[in-house]
Amino acid sequence: MTFLDKEAAVALFSRVNYSRLKYYWTDLIDKNSANDFKNGVSFSTIIERYVFDHNLRVILFDAIDTIEVAFRAKIINHMSKTAENGLWYLDSSLFEDAQRHQTFVLELKYEFARSTEPFAKKYISEHHEWDSKSLCGNNPEAWLIIEAATFGMLSKMYKNLKSQLPQRASIANDFGLFSSKDFSNWIEVISLMRNIVAHHSRLWNRSLGKKIIDPKGKRFTWLNRELSDIQKKKPYSVICAIAYLCKAVYPEQGFTKSIKQLCSIHPEIPLERYGFPVGWEQEPLWR
Repeated sequence: MTFLDKEAAVALFSRVNYSRLKYYWTDLIDKNSANDFKNGVSFSTIIERYVFDHNLRVILFDAIDTIEVAFRAKIINHMSKTAENGLWYLDSSLFEDAQRHQTFVLELKYEFARSTEPFAKKYISEHHEWDSKSLCGNNPEAWLIIEAATFGMLSKMYKNLKSQLPQRASIANDFGLFSSKDFSNWIEVISLMRNIVAHHSRLWNRSLGKKIIDPKGKRFTWLNRELSDIQKKKPYSVICAIAYLCKAVYPEQGFTKSIKQLCSIHPEIPLERYGFPVGWEQEPLWR
């Protein structure tokens, strides 16, 4: 590997660990030798890949934040119509699996108890019967306690809602999907992506453990060409799902524009490493 700017290389290694950087160049190693690189490989290529991956994660985190906040609000708004009070989250009859429901409630109360938000501290200080370790006690209304839930918790809770609940379908519909099962899959995979991005992990050349499924019914344009099973586990498929959901709940978010702009200023990045197909920007979702 050649180093056209050794100072830039030293500066990058001073703030980014070798083990984090090494996976950005694995495809550039000559397979016919032990550890030699292909001819003409420059460290500037690695820097560009790392910067692109970082900027992509920044864009994704902002978009996922939009989806997460909207998801939380729509759960609260729709599910609060199922009961006269705001304690619907305690009602096991609304959920498929009673054990998973109980686990969710206890995790939710744990998160609320350790929250540093003023509304959580105020509630706990004013309600002496509050008990974070049991289902009993003085429990806050959903619109208060659900704010303490993580994205992963919300995803699991939604998946456990009874499939025939009209509120479950209404939440999915607000995001432009007619199948709550499809929406549950998308939210679950986006939650996994959120954890990767939040922990500053690499998206470059990554495959996720769970794949995005093609939506059966949808309000907006999706993709003309079906993605392969390999592509469905790549970041591109999740990026498409994020683009679709952002367009449904907050069209002004500008996610698709940001993605296209990032790719245009880094034309040398091999986007197939993220699962982008040739001509992806011509798909109706991106136009």
